[in-house]
Amino acid sequence: MTLILLEALAALLILLGIVWWTMFSGRPKGELPPDASADASSHAPVIAPNSPDGANRSDNQK
Repeated sequence: MTLILLEALAALLILLGIVWWTMFSGRPKGELPPDASADASSHAPVIAPNSPDGANRSDNQK
């Protein structure tokens, strides 16, 4: 039983380490300022509407 608990604790620590790494190892100075993030979101790709026959545009390009 102790071995199972140690394995569960090790898995939890690994999971927390992965979450911490992905959250806090990005930009050297942290998050972008609010005005810069608004500019980045304005350049988001536009999704094309469905074609008249109901198929997605990406399906027609294949």
